[in-house]
Amino acid sequence: MIRHILFLAWLLCFVSCEKNKSDKEKLLLDSSGNINNVSVIVDNELWKGNVGEAIRSVLAKPVYGLPQDEPMFTLSQIPPAVFSGFVTRNRTVLKIEPNHEAGIEIVKDVYAKPQKVITISGKTRKDIINVLKENEEKIIETFKNQEIAERQRQMAKSPYRSKTIKEKLGLDIKFQSIYRIAKETDNFFWIRKDITTGTNNLMIYELPLDAFERNDSIVNQIIKIRDSIGKTYIEGPLEGSYMTTENAYTPFYTETILDNKPAFETRGLWDVKNAFMGGPFINYTVEDKINKRWVVVEGFTFAPSVDKRNYMLELEAIIRSLKID
Repeated sequence: MIRHILFLAWLLCFVSCEKNKSDKEKLLLDSSGNINNVSVIVDNELWKGNVGEAIRSVLAKPVYGLPQDEPMFTLSQIPPAVFSGFVTRNRTVLKIEPNHEAGIEIVKDVYAKPQKVITISGKTRKDIINVLKENEEKIIETFKNQEIAERQRQMAKSPYRSKTIKEKLGLDIKFQSIYRIAKETDNFFWIRKDITTGTNNLMIYELPLDAFERNDSIVNQIIKIRDSIGKTYIEGPLEGSYMTTENAYTPFYTETILDNKPAFETRGLWDVKNAFMGGPFINYTVEDKINKRWVVVEGFTFAPSVDKRNYMLELEAIIRSLKID
């Protein structure tokens, strides 16, 4: 009898908690805000001092791989006293709480959904700065993943519908219907979207497994192949011109995971041989052991005289949607 009573009490408590949770989710409004814009909730004195400098050194440092300096995130400082109403709905929020135990807390969907709120606390300014620096990678990754997910969500509203890529390359990748296939062969696709001052571009192709050797020169191998692909498929505006990698700029390179497969990520600058054109690129070379090949997905932007950060984030969001059969 007692067991039955305890079970019923637990069941009622569980149902009540789930209902409260559901009610809270229904009450949350949709989040808002421009891509890569972070609301920083901190009082004016801290923002103007060394705490503000530390925040900017983490979140507003230049994005690697762009031809001009652009901050990783655009920061909007909001004093705690006015952080209410619609201003709480930004998708990414960094809160600074002085006079608390030093630490970091990351929670989602606090004031709106989807949303990530990171709270940095410390009893002193030095504590707050130390927590910021110690968790720099975690903070950046949390906000960047949120923005990539948001860009993917936006693009999914008007998806490009075609079976050609899947039929020829055995993979799925999601991008907007505004993109078009500019060139294709049995194992290569060049996909483009017109933007205000230029184009956003994707290349997707496959290579045999023996195309690369895992050694210290892997980044040079990747660049050599992308230059070969550029010369073959990406012609410039003048006869004899084609896309190549800018030699004066050292590419960024790291090993990562894409679609649960080992991959190499390379970022750098491209230009056009015999023509005055250039811009940033991001290249993922994915090892597909099951199909005995490498799958290469690259995004590059041509957008002279305008900021390129958000265009490159869009390309990365598309690349991260890759699913290999």
